[in-house]
Amino acid sequence: MKNFADNLLDKIDKKENPSDVGLDPRLNKIPKSIIEEMVGKFGKSFEAVGASFFEFNKRIIDAIKDIVPAVKPQMAFYEQYGFHGVKAFVDTAEYAKKKGLIVIEDAKRNDIGSTAQAYSDGHIGMVDFFDRKENSLNVDCITVNPYLGSDGVLPFIESVKNYGKGIFVLVKTSNPSSGEFQDVTTSEGVKNFVLVANNVKKWCEETVGKSGYGSVGAVVGATYPEQATELRKIMDKSIFLVPGYGAQGGGAKDVVPCFNKDGHGAIVNSSRGIIFAYEKGWKPEQFAEAAREAAMKMKEDICGALKQANRCSW
Repeated sequence: MKNFADNLLDKIDKKENPSDVGLDPRLNKIPKSIIEEMVGKFGKSFEAVGASFFEFNKRIIDAIKDIVPAVKPQMAFYEQYGFHGVKAFVDTAEYAKKKGLIVIEDAKRNDIGSTAQAYSDGHIGMVDFFDRKENSLNVDCITVNPYLGSDGVLPFIESVKNYGKGIFVLVKTSNPSSGEFQDVTTSEGVKNFVLVANNVKKWCEETVGKSGYGSVGAVVGATYPEQATELRKIMDKSIFLVPGYGAQGGGAKDVVPCFNKDGHGAIVNSSRGIIFAYEKGWKPEQFAEAAREAAMKMKEDICGALKQANRCSW
């Protein structure tokens, strides 16, 4: 059973690209040609929405599968449409994996006790299925909210160990209001995001693979490069999942502190800037071609910044 971190870094090295594409479809941005086709088949229904999302995602995946090592579908965009939305998520994950991509589920799950165990089993572990156990979502890793403490994280870490999966724990997120809680100083004089980082470091050490990196990673936003510098020193063996690049305002130079000096240690996400790149001068029907070009530009942008900082391993 291959360690998740080893697998991710291997795919990053093969494609010489530490970035992923966020598959966050919005109904009002799906090209009309797809919508009309699916409404013709299923009527104006949630089933038509789910089918539209899956068709859109398939074409994006086909366009970028040789460029990026991973995709990151955000569950909220799917489950808001109920069963048919979740089915589109599952179908997307399975299709991406068939195309050789790692699937990072962005769901930010968290709870305690048996509920946390159920989340872990259902998303990255195995669920009881009559006389056997089965994987139900077929993703490679999931984002996890640590707010409830270790009770809400440890069940996921057990699945990481038992099934070769990974998690990314929210540490310093990219949104403007993240500091309201994450930057607050504890009574011991430590900021909350540093407190979480210290725990991630401890959890990660239990999952280190041949690459020297562990399968318990951290979400660290590109919009806070100074904090990323501090966090990189603490969580030296964790891979950072880096949101905030592109549409949220983070640039290539901002993501450099998320990487170690060996050029490894992070994967940078862009969602809207890739999948809706057609809005910048392309016809809607050319959305896949536009996404491919945007993914290539992102790769060149990030790799260029890493090379300039002497942190590129290729």
